[in-house]
Amino acid sequence: MERPYDDILENIKRVRETMAQAAIAAGRNPEEVQLLGVTKTVSPDRINAALDAGIAAIGENRVQEFLGKRDALLLNRSDGSKTAVHLIGHLQTNKVSKIVGLVDMIESIDSVHLAKAVSDASQKIGGVTDVLVEVNIGREEAKSGVFAENLDEMLDEIRGFPGIRVRGLMTVPPILETEKEKRAIFSQMYKLFIDIKAKNRDNDGMDTLSMGMSGDYREAILEGATLVRVGSALFGRRYYPPR
Repeated sequence: MERPYDDILENIKRVRETMAQAAIAAGRNPEEVQLLGVTKTVSPDRINAALDAGIAAIGENRVQEFLGKRDALLLNRSDGSKTAVHLIGHLQTNKVSKIVGLVDMIESIDSVHLAKAVSDASQKIGGVTDVLVEVNIGREEAKSGVFAENLDEMLDEIRGFPGIRVRGLMTVPPILETEKEKRAIFSQMYKLFIDIKAKNRDNDGMDTLSMGMSGDYREAILEGATLVRVGSALFGRRYYPPR
């Protein structure tokens, strides 16, 4: 007899196995790659089932949705550990003060203006926020992110902001069909990441490359991702309630 949330447990097992296989195929230690459970539109009870099953970090897309779920989530575990929460969706500057201090990382820093707003909000509460700079690696007009050729200039501008710590890069690549195409775009991103790391910026503890989602996390790991953002492959198809 199927128990509640058995689908999530099976999905977690399947995703972890695929992640490990990809890491080993790339000559990497599977422990080098973090699994971030993307919880957009997922109910707190299903999120908590995943947390109980060992998911240590979740990613939310929208500030308001996370704030509405936060009190119902098992963010502080009985063993004393804490669930890491990342904001992975586009962040408007007028919502920065609502989320800074409540998440462990903001992955979607796409402008100097936003980086400054996060830094200022962090300083007001006496903290420092870990961030990733979002790169629009496919140069898509409909997507956020800095173009690769402008990344150096942006990092130079934000490196002195005292309220943020740049931990790495994030990307949402174009939708591609073949493994070869997927790996090629992730390879571009990895090379950019390595180039930035080699420059040893004072404010950059560059250790995180967030790329790969449910449809392409295997290829992302093969090409060097240190964090993959997986939603539907863990929780099933998203349900969008009628407006």
